[in-house]
Amino acid sequence: QVQLVESGGGLVQAGGSLRLSCAVSERTSSGYAMGWFRQAPGKEREFVAAVNWSGDYTDYADFVKGRFTIHRDDAKNTVYLHANSLKPEDTAVYFCATDLIMFRSYPSQGDFNTFGQGTQVTVSS
Repeated sequence: QVQLVESGGGLVQAGGSLRLSCAVSERTSSGYAMGWFRQAPGKEREFVAAVNWSGDYTDYADFVKGRFTIHRDDAKNTVYLHANSLKPEDTAVYFCATDLIMFRSYPSQGDFNTFGQGTQVTVSS
């Protein structure tokens, strides 16, 4: 069974940046769409970003467009989320997610059904 382990979260001031990493194990990341979601206290988990299996298609939630970038490195079995210009409202636990269907060219948020344990991101004002 695929395992996803997130890292890179922490406390950062508003306007700062973080790079979140998701290490994939027990299976290669190659061939599978990957995504990031987040959940703030008292709120539902929400979609943040996705990248397709080949890395040539990405999708972002409106609230992170222009600030966050998703990137995959299949040689390292790792997916990254570069989060720039962070805002206090970005404070949440960030989860990595994977599709279980191979070679999906245009993943949507409903295609992700396996999640990691999450990494906390806290943005102070």
